[in-house]
Amino acid sequence: MSQATFDDDELFGEAAAETREDVEQHLSAARGALPTADDIWETDADNVLGVLNGLKSALDVGEAPEHLRQAKKWYTLGERADAFEDAEDLEADIEAVEELLETIEAAHDDVGELTGTVPQLRSSLQDAHDDADGDASDDD
Repeated sequence: MSQATFDDDELFGEAAAETREDVEQHLSAARGALPTADDIWETDADNVLGVLNGLKSALDVGEAPEHLRQAKKWYTLGERADAFEDAEDLEADIEAVEELLETIEAAHDDVGELTGTVPQLRSSLQDAHDDADGDASDDD
């Protein structure tokens, strides 16, 4: 084996290790950007709208999508270059973070809808009860 081939293999091995490390770092950063369990569970709000607004804010995923994108990009590069000896763990971690991110984003959208609906519902219920009280006083 020539010196140049050995150096190429050694460089490729280093690059593969660095690529794996990049994937792992971006996955870690994506997880770190996600809200904590306590962030979405605990509240200081005085009413339902306050709870919903707090939950909507708590469900902000920050930079997690960008970190996940970077992890997927480096993973794809490493896979296509056949740089990883064992990449099943990376693939599973990427899928787990991606599924969690999708769940959080769906919950954020649901809470956003409720944040818009609850005040309208409250107003409609107040009107309905005011009408009922008005009808009752008309009967007297």
